[in-house]
Amino acid sequence: MNEWMLSFDGYDPSDERRREALCTVGNGYFATRGAWAGSRAGGRHYPGTYVAGLYNRLTDEIEGRTVENESLVNLPDWLPLCFAIGDGDWIGPDDAELLEHQQELDLRRGILTRRFRLQVADGNILSGTERRFVSMADSHLAAQTLVVSAENFSGVLRFRSGVDGSVTNSGVDRYQKLSGQHLVDLEPSLPDDNTALVVARTSQSHVRLAVATRTTVRHNGLPIDEPIRVVDSSSAYSDYAIAVRPGDVVRADKAATVYTARDIAISEPVLAALSALPERPVFDELAEPHALAWSQLWQQFAVELEEPADGTPAAVRLNLFHLLQSVSPHSSDADAGVPARGLHGEAYRGHIFWDELFVFPVLTLRMPALTRTLLRYRHRRLPAARRAAAQIGCRGAMYPWQSGSDGREESQRLHLNPLSGRWNVDATYRQRHVGLAVAYTMWQYVEATGDDEFLADHAAEVIVEVARFFADLARYDETRDRYVIEGVVGPDEFHTGYPGRPDEGIDNNAYTNVMAVWLFRRAAEALDRLPGWRRVELTDKLGLRPQEVSHWEELTRRMYVPFHDGVISQFEGYADLAELDWDHYRRQYGDIRRLDRILEAEGHQVSAYQVSKQADVLMLLYLLPRHELDTLLERLGYPINTQLIRRTVRYYLARTCHGSSLSAVVHAWGLASLDPDQALMFLSQALRSDSGDPAQTGTTAEGIHLAAMAGSVDVVQRCFTGLTMSGDVLRFDPHWPAGLGRMLMTLRYRGQRLTVEVGTDHLRVAADQGTAPPIKVRCHGTTRSLAAGETVQWPDA
Repeated sequence: MNEWMLSFDGYDPSDERRREALCTVGNGYFATRGAWAGSRAGGRHYPGTYVAGLYNRLTDEIEGRTVENESLVNLPDWLPLCFAIGDGDWIGPDDAELLEHQQELDLRRGILTRRFRLQVADGNILSGTERRFVSMADSHLAAQTLVVSAENFSGVLRFRSGVDGSVTNSGVDRYQKLSGQHLVDLEPSLPDDNTALVVARTSQSHVRLAVATRTTVRHNGLPIDEPIRVVDSSSAYSDYAIAVRPGDVVRADKAATVYTARDIAISEPVLAALSALPERPVFDELAEPHALAWSQLWQQFAVELEEPADGTPAAVRLNLFHLLQSVSPHSSDADAGVPARGLHGEAYRGHIFWDELFVFPVLTLRMPALTRTLLRYRHRRLPAARRAAAQIGCRGAMYPWQSGSDGREESQRLHLNPLSGRWNVDATYRQRHVGLAVAYTMWQYVEATGDDEFLADHAAEVIVEVARFFADLARYDETRDRYVIEGVVGPDEFHTGYPGRPDEGIDNNAYTNVMAVWLFRRAAEALDRLPGWRRVELTDKLGLRPQEVSHWEELTRRMYVPFHDGVISQFEGYADLAELDWDHYRRQYGDIRRLDRILEAEGHQVSAYQVSKQADVLMLLYLLPRHELDTLLERLGYPINTQLIRRTVRYYLARTCHGSSLSAVVHAWGLASLDPDQALMFLSQALRSDSGDPAQTGTTAEGIHLAAMAGSVDVVQRCFTGLTMSGDVLRFDPHWPAGLGRMLMTLRYRGQRLTVEVGTDHLRVAADQGTAPPIKVRCHGTTRSLAAGETVQWPDA
């Protein structure tokens, strides 16, 4: 990578699908993987196009059980723009000798370019360039161009352009035994010589969709008309035959539109798709507004670092780029939430998890209106969360571990271990802490924006209902004279139970219990902040009794938190588990990030060992400023100090295999003030969790890890600057690493657009000109007022 370009030189079939994910182009409404145009799904390639929020449900019979899965649907492929010589087969990178091959993703403009030079079996050489983008200026539009030169032969060069509707969801090897045919009632057609259309419907959700393309082809600058029209049962193409001589150039320009029946402001998808197609799909003309839209986004999301030798600034930009391709202003009307793998592949079936928690801090501090609309996804699914809570005998709202279209629990109950070939019970749905994450993100948005209207209309209801659920989940333990929460799973997904009963959950997960206490305090505060009339209205609607609020207060003083050997226990009984011979497993397996699969294949249970997949207890350090964590634990009667925190960090660092990309983010955060050099090492891992060494990037081929990408940026913007928001004050407590040089970033806070400059010895905050009221900024124990057009800095100039 350089400052604004992700480049791959050469062609590596074993890495191609990962590169396709990293070279995805998208705009928050839909995205298309960076596959060779016209390639078919297989071991080396996986073309995929996904629309935010478009799901479909299929069922299978696995080992005598009915398994139901809802997935983000792979749409008809608009990319086919193929070429061949004479009557030969269509030529791809696996069908010829590649003399040159380069792929470049321009992050500044959101354009993917592939350059190639290849030789076919008879010695004929073709060179060419293909470029594409999914428009950030028009949510439904994409464009593509292919230029091919015949270097050393005379004959017929054929071009094919159209839409391939024969796609399925087959991009994840672990899912191959499960159904993947989501599209039915396919209707391919060619409305005219240059226009291709595929209409389809999802089989269960019954969403009608249309993908249309329009293509123009020129030979040495002159138009080629009257193609051969090809329509089969699923696809529609136009084939162009051009007689060429050495040095001739053939260029195709193509535009595509994608619409579904879920879209607003349309009559129906086919009419919308055809109407929106440009009459003249000239790539360079369509690219201009797209590049301008990206330029404006980069101004809002600027995080500029002095160039360290390790390429950190480029990695930060790449991660921001993929974040904005997954969620953008075009996501506002999609009701789609934040997909854990972006719109880049089919891992996790496109579901929404708790790890939106890592995404919102980057969005809220730059585009709060986007966060507001994405949080509405959770509020709209509050009725489903209430039904889920009621089914286990609790009041309030229990949000699902995996969420899709309607807010029901989408987690698989059986999980395939590819190492052993066995299907095992999957109890990760017991991660009740997802509700804590939802409430936390709602509260953080209100703190950052002062949006009391959102608090009154949406956030307070969610926060209170999640608090009610956890209050009901807590049981009074007479022997301890404290409340306990049993049968749950914490952020560490390896421990879904105890040895001998691995699927029944664990008791008193420290992260869950402490964050529940945080939530009880915030729920009471949220009610206090409402106007009197709205507080009465909401409590009447919910049937919330004063005794419940009083009980929250009791829980903030009597919740049980386990400790052992001077550290916070991950959960009750963690210290009683066996220690693992880490050296042995590293020697035998090398990559031990998925120790759960390794141990299961050996006939062992990971739940029997002190082995954590990812940060669990340390999540408390990520979410809560130290003074707030100290206050919560001291309120519970558990004194806390720096030495306890230091021991806790070191204890779990030695017992975590980092099987989740989020683990590096949280460990960087936890180590920032204890061991800055090691924190930078984990930051580097987090920044490159998808774009680093292919041997270390895991399942990136199936979709990028959106939360790790956003979370790594968050380490830079909040952790190392000590940025927090509470009590109407923007607070900084910098411990900025010298290795990162100086940083400039733009933020939005309480209506002010700010430029923040931070280095090892200074912090400067400048507000743009405007009419927003002054804000309070605090650093190094001093609070200052900052009005529009003014600058404050520490130390004083």
